[in-house]
Amino acid sequence: MDQTRYAIVSAYDKSNLEGLVRAIDRAGYRIISSSGTAKFIRSLGIQVTEVEEVTGYPHLFGGRVKTLHPKVAGGILFREAEDSEEAASHQVPRIDLVVCTLYPFEEAARAQAPIEELIEKVDIGGVTLIRAAAKNHRRVAVVCHPADYESVASELDSLGAVSPKTRERLAVKAFSVTAAYDGTISAVLSDRIGTGSPMKDASIARTAIPLWRVQRLRYGENPYQEASLWDRLGEPPFRLLGGKELSYNNILDSDAALRGILLFRDSCAAVIIKHTNPCGAALGDTIGEALASAIDCDPVSAFGGIVGLTRPVDLQAAEILADRFFEVVLAPSFHPEALELLRSRRGSLRLVEATSPRMEVMLRDTLLGTLVQEDPIPVPPREEDGTWHGKRRPDLWDDLVFAWKCAALAKSNAIAVAKGGRLLGLGCGFTNRVDAAAFALGKAGDAAHGAAMASDAFLPFPDTVEVAHSKGVGAIIQPGGSVRDRDVIDRALELGLSMFMGGTRTFRH
Repeated sequence: MDQTRYAIVSAYDKSNLEGLVRAIDRAGYRIISSSGTAKFIRSLGIQVTEVEEVTGYPHLFGGRVKTLHPKVAGGILFREAEDSEEAASHQVPRIDLVVCTLYPFEEAARAQAPIEELIEKVDIGGVTLIRAAAKNHRRVAVVCHPADYESVASELDSLGAVSPKTRERLAVKAFSVTAAYDGTISAVLSDRIGTGSPMKDASIARTAIPLWRVQRLRYGENPYQEASLWDRLGEPPFRLLGGKELSYNNILDSDAALRGILLFRDSCAAVIIKHTNPCGAALGDTIGEALASAIDCDPVSAFGGIVGLTRPVDLQAAEILADRFFEVVLAPSFHPEALELLRSRRGSLRLVEATSPRMEVMLRDTLLGTLVQEDPIPVPPREEDGTWHGKRRPDLWDDLVFAWKCAALAKSNAIAVAKGGRLLGLGCGFTNRVDAAAFALGKAGDAAHGAAMASDAFLPFPDTVEVAHSKGVGAIIQPGGSVRDRDVIDRALELGLSMFMGGTRTFRH
């Protein structure tokens, strides 16, 4: 069999390719390439054989078929000991090196290219080359990322070939690259075509989730933990307009703030988050008024918090923000004069322009496995979907819904007390509901009289009703569903406390 060593080079992205191609040439490989890459290699003064000369076929169907041929795939896949004679009998060349970068499907997806254009960006031949080379890595080296060009070129110059250890490393990387590529295609097309996440299809028991690292973080939740931020399409749904880079904890808290923005998006509202729980929330006629009222809910806890605003940051809001210490401000946009003020007076304050999130399912890794669930923002309750027990209180309905939203943002067990579009007290993360209620009412103080109270889940015993009544609460909203609902309702009726049962349970663990 002819022992000439061939390298096939087919790169959509030709950045920084020159150094590797020259090293391949110096190492004595004969280079096979498709038309576009062949033209680039010739421009370097290096001899190249076009794929058509090897296969005997021209490019077919507008370039859809170039390298899909037994002489190419066979040249990569044949095993030296078992298949050399068969390869020689069919004049299959020995391809020991594959350099290939794929069509940029993800770039087209980010640019919102039409579906017809997206389909044409699905690479078939390139993925075949990469997977074939990775499968046969005992003989063949595969280079599918520009980050490896320099190290492979150096090895070719020093050894004249790619070492077995490097071939193994590159093969593992190649399978990761093709898995991410196919995962991206699946995720994007399911979104565009409208089939929903593959993880919601009961007939699919396996899936690949593409994740792209967009930022290395200084550390994780604690300084001893390494961390980074990844995204499904390589671009998170926010823009950092000012301040330092977001930390791991900033991102967790900003997630909670963004959920608050989405829950209150129909109102002019501000939420302040601390350790993923709201410590302040308020409505206002202006965003500055809402912000000032949210701060007043709990000024001590608001210090160093994350602010979420449902309306653009204007100069009035910027003045309030500049006078206090916050870690992050999230808003749909920032007025130019507000940006200028905050950048000059609060240079380290992270200013985040948040867009609508793309998340359809939520993943949570545990020591027992990975949990997957739908991740919609909960729908606020409507009067027509529930039942009043006791006197109907239309005068408190808006505050009941407001309190419900605050409880929905908090870690369970959660009880929220609100009045006049403002959070008065929140008990969250408690291991029993009556303690959560007592804490929330304690924070509210005398203002709890005539206020609305919301529970993120059913009231299991009448004790929470009794605590609420003792502080003068005007009405309670809870989803119901306890085996003791009747006992709870009867106690509320005895005490003359109005209760609305309906809406969705909003546990957050």
